[in-house]
Amino acid sequence: MDPKPTSPTGVAIIGCGLIGHKRAASLKTGTAAQSARLVHCADRDLGRAQKLAATSSGCQASSDWQQAVNDPAVSLVIIATLHDSLASITRAAIEAGKHVLVEKPAARTASELAGLPERAKAKGVKVRVGFNHRYHRALQKAHALFQDGAIGPLMFIRARYGHGGRPGYEQEWRADPSLSGGGELLDQGPHLIDLARWFLGDFTEIDGFASTMFWNMKADDNGFMLLKTASQQVAFLHASCTEWKNMFSFEIYGRDGKLDINGLGGSYGTERLTFYKMLPEMGPPETTIWEYPMADNSWSVEFDAFLDDIRLNREPDANLTDAVAALTVIDTIYRTSGYDYHTQPAQN
Repeated sequence: MDPKPTSPTGVAIIGCGLIGHKRAASLKTGTAAQSARLVHCADRDLGRAQKLAATSSGCQASSDWQQAVNDPAVSLVIIATLHDSLASITRAAIEAGKHVLVEKPAARTASELAGLPERAKAKGVKVRVGFNHRYHRALQKAHALFQDGAIGPLMFIRARYGHGGRPGYEQEWRADPSLSGGGELLDQGPHLIDLARWFLGDFTEIDGFASTMFWNMKADDNGFMLLKTASQQVAFLHASCTEWKNMFSFEIYGRDGKLDINGLGGSYGTERLTFYKMLPEMGPPETTIWEYPMADNSWSVEFDAFLDDIRLNREPDANLTDAVAALTVIDTIYRTSGYDYHTQPAQN
């Protein structure tokens, strides 16, 4: 019988904006409701930290993230800050002996994560990267069908993920490469790359193009990727913030069928998986559709998985190695597209 925790895991959230609130909500459902407790909130804006702390009895609030990392009541740190501090806070939390859930992309560049997987192993802590899209119901079902061989050997993936921004988007932190590390390719792009790797495995050939086509900012607003595995399986991916109707489309093509995921709920539309099964005579396929109109539970399912990672002493299935792989793709495309964000950002 698996060992059970004897007391709730003390959790700190660093970065108390929208994502910090989503993470706090994930502590109140599933396994976490009984085995995790929010004990410290930190944000440069103390008022935001206090507002989130007020949702959990006895939770401390501070404006200094180091207080949260070094709090003896904390054993797990959730990092939901801007991109420029993700890696440095992760490094400090690891050195303090804390388990870490860091939001994607986990850093601005792959080099910012250098040595961190080794340090986590040496300190005996687990680090999970917040690739929560793996835990959406439609993607979980699609991955299970793929593993069962329902569509046969994979040939290629075609995926698009985008939104249309909003008035003033070019003035937000994501438009400042010193804070964000890049534009749309580094914002929604990591989810597409991670999901493609989840199905296809590592990419050995990287090609693509990043560009600023609409928004008056130094960060890219469109990223196009053409990625190949060693066996020449292909992922054709597009991340955009000039997608005037929010879109998530992820198509997985096998020799015996196709899995088509559309929507993520909310403004992206109802989450839906369609399985097109090729018939021996070919022609119109046998079609099965699953719809998931309920609220997104990926955040809580992901966090429960992380608690199990810690309890069972297993490596998280979305980890720093996965983050480095995604960032390596992005770094390569930025370099070949003329975007060198950390020295001289491209002028548009």
